[in-house]
Order: sequence, then structure tokens, then C-alpha cells
Amino acid sequence: MNRDALVAGTPFPFEDERRPPELPPAGAIAWGDDAYGLWIDVEFAGVVQRFRWIEPGEFWMGSPDDEPEREKDEGPRHRVRLSAGFWLADTTCTQALWMAVMGGENPSGFRDDARNPVENVSWDDVSGADGFLQRVAVRLPGVVAELPTEAEWEYACRAGSETPFHFGATISPAQANYDGNYPYAGGEKGEYRQKTVPVKSFSPNDWGLYEMHGNVWEWCADGLRDYVDETREDPRGPEGEVATRVVRGGSWADEARWLRSASRFGWLRDLRYESRGFRFALRSTRQEQEAGAERLPEASGVTRDA
Repeated sequence: MNRDALVAGTPFPFEDERRPPELPPAGAIAWGDDAYGLWIDVEFAGVVQRFRWIEPGEFWMGSPDDEPEREKDEGPRHRVRLSAGFWLADTTCTQALWMAVMGGENPSGFRDDARNPVENVSWDDVSGADGFLQRVAVRLPGVVAELPTEAEWEYACRAGSETPFHFGATISPAQANYDGNYPYAGGEKGEYRQKTVPVKSFSPNDWGLYEMHGNVWEWCADGLRDYVDETREDPRGPEGEVATRVVRGGSWADEARWLRSASRFGWLRDLRYESRGFRFALRSTRQEQEAGAERLPEASGVTRDA
């Protein structure tokens, strides 16, 4: 990143830093640009997962002091700058995708629909030495597969919003899957489904990401860090073997307040629950942006869908 961009008042990121360093990245079978931005499709043993380009940028992380039902560890609210973009799965990993990558194993408790998010998976099951992401990486040479950091997750969830939820100041069971017996900030009670639902059951955020609130908690790459009232660039929490890992987003079993964009928990990395799942990110190993990278070479074999 150009360090001049850190000067107060200087636009960030520069226009030529917004696009992916390689488009399409290795492993994509199709790509395009729609109302939500750039996307790619990647196939895993017959299961196609869409990823959305999350461009570099900056945002306010955490919750303001006056946000209803907030927790102390969500503050102080502070500015975070993410210097590199990444491709983020538009949904949590489904049971169908998990089985395609892991060879048929399905640890989930709610198996009525293969489009339900995989759950009952630990952080180690996802990011361990022989975990899901390692197996994805073997299938996609030239691409790094990993969980988003906590900062990247919140940035992606908010999609430019600063309200408790990416769609506004309130929430209802018509917008997300949670325990409607416990509404947010004095709202009305609603449906409690008592299980996960298929991905894409609710409207996406402004970056085309589904169920960033509710359904299952999502594992992040790092552990809980202490917030400070200073600008941070590409922050990461503890990542040692004994460190806990952050989960974000809330779940089908939780009160509405835990679904807020700023809500955060640290969880032991080897624990499994029917309310814990994940979505993952892809990053190209190519570090430098190529001029005209958006133009595909002839006979590339990758479908461009405008």
C-alpha cells in the first residue's frame, strides 16, 4: 500500500488499488460484475461456491457507547484500515461443500438440507493441518484459502454501514435466523426456528454476502484483541496454539443482540457446537496488480458473465 494514503484527508484506497491483483484468480470457472460488485465461481467436486471481491478500505470497528445492548469489549470504537482486498464466500460453507471437499463426512446436526451451513465443526477442523482449508488449497494451486480475520469479517459484514445491523438499527426474524423470543432493544417477539436454515434464505448485504447475521456463528482466523482508541492497519488478534479464536455473527440459537455487527466472542479452537460454522476467503498468491488484468487471455476457458 502507498503510505501517502495514511495522510489525513487522502482518499483510500487509490482507484488502481481497488481491483483484484489477478482477475480471474486461479481456480475460477466463471466471473462477472453485478450490482454487488465483482464475483467469481469456484467448483469443488461438482459443488460451486461463489465468492465476492471485498476491496481494501477503512471503517469504524466496534460499537459506539450508545448502541443498545452492547458489550464493553466492543469498544472503544476505532478506525481500521485494511490494505489488501480478498475474495470472501458469499455464504457460509454448506454441508454439500464440506462433504465435497472432505470426502463425504458430514458432522452437522441439522441434516435435512445439504444447503444448510455445516456446523459442529471446530476451528481446528477448518484451519488445522489436515483441515478443510488445507484440502481446498491443494485443489487450488496459486491461491491461499483461509478464514477472514475478525477485522475483515466485521468490515465485510458492515458493507459500509455503521448501524447495529448491516440493514439498519433493528432486526426481525424475517431478516435473519435467531431466537425470536429475545428481540433486540425492546422490539417485538417473533419466530424461533430452533435450527439452521439453507443459505441464501435472507437478503444479502450491499456486498452480496448472505446471512452475516444469524444462522451460525462464524470462525475467524485470529483471537480477541483489546481495542484501543487509535487507527489500526490490518489488525490481528492472538494466534498461538493455545489462543482462543473469535466467532462472529450470532446463530439460530441466540438472542438478537448477539447478531449485531460488532458483537464478538472468544471460543476455544477445538470445541464443536451445532451453532458454529464458517465462511472462508481466497487470496491470489500474485502480489502485484497487472495492468489490464481484467482482460482475459483468449481461450482461457473461464466464462465471463457480464
